[in-house]
Amino acid sequence: MIFCTFIWLQPKFNYGKDSQFMTLTMDKFLNEIEKEKVIRFTEQHLRIATDNYSYLMGSGGFGKVYKGIFSDGTIVAVKVLHALSEERIEEQFMAEVGTIGKIHHFNLVRLYGFCLERNFTALVYEYMVNGSLDKFLFNSDKAIGFEKLYEIAVGTAKGISYLHEECQQRIIHYDIKPGNILLDRNLNAKVADFGLAKLCNRENTHITLTRGRGTPGYAAPELWLPNFPVTQKCDVYSFGMLLFEILGRRRNFNIELGESQEWFPMWIWKKFEGEEAEELMVACGIEDEKESAERMVKVALSCVQYKQESRPIMSVVVKMLEGSVEIPKPLNPFPHLVYEILPLPPSPGNTSEMVTESSLEPST
Repeated sequence: MIFCTFIWLQPKFNYGKDSQFMTLTMDKFLNEIEKEKVIRFTEQHLRIATDNYSYLMGSGGFGKVYKGIFSDGTIVAVKVLHALSEERIEEQFMAEVGTIGKIHHFNLVRLYGFCLERNFTALVYEYMVNGSLDKFLFNSDKAIGFEKLYEIAVGTAKGISYLHEECQQRIIHYDIKPGNILLDRNLNAKVADFGLAKLCNRENTHITLTRGRGTPGYAAPELWLPNFPVTQKCDVYSFGMLLFEILGRRRNFNIELGESQEWFPMWIWKKFEGEEAEELMVACGIEDEKESAERMVKVALSCVQYKQESRPIMSVVVKMLEGSVEIPKPLNPFPHLVYEILPLPPSPGNTSEMVTESSLEPST
């Protein structure tokens, strides 16, 4: 229904005019993406829809996000891209449109269209009324129950599994974290922000990156090694880190804890290894959800195994969370780290002010 109501907004692709500022790569890309029937808006359309960009929803490393309303009442999120160079904007644009513009899944945010004009590039997404997951995990005023958080985790896993295993070309996200998981009106999870994503043929099981990707604290170890072959398992690792933060409803590393600056995943591993599940549940405030919480602990530890080949694929992760397959006892995922016994983590609700590159961080 949305495409029917928007069709009058879609101008024809004017490649002659565009060629004055577009690279040959971008020109070829636009010819390919036209087949996907992604709507191309003009900057004037978006300026009217956003009331001259008057309602800033948030900002991040690659742009600012504004709320917009089209004449038919459809609410959208308009992400205006910016970067230090035109090349980075082009890379970001092609990554997002070239991935999410070609696929549809209930647990992936939907791209309605884009705008590409001289000195102005924007992406138009469906509007997520509840914003991003991090606002609920790290803000005690917006806390939601563990049962719903568990559903969000399963939905997120299904979205990533679709990217990895069900698309014609495998899509690796590279930046799974709470700030990139959006929530709709019913708190259904939608994986978002594909600015770092890459398409890869299924026969190419490993990719060599020329520079690091992802967000510190969520990115897999192999992403920080130059010219090291990586697989889709880097997303599995990041998802495991996200599960730890769901369990504790706190950031994995809290810089405001003074002497109690313990890395939360390590603390969970020590409790699991010592068979101190009861203390873990009480500390996290989830003793009433013991069975599902213990399952999430095992899945999280399985996902963050140091070696890529030791991590499960995402379709198996979904089955593990849903309880349809047995979860093998995880090995120590941090054998390369030295640790000592440190105090208990803070109770749920305490937060830190770690800066992230989420595209939907709140503006102040």
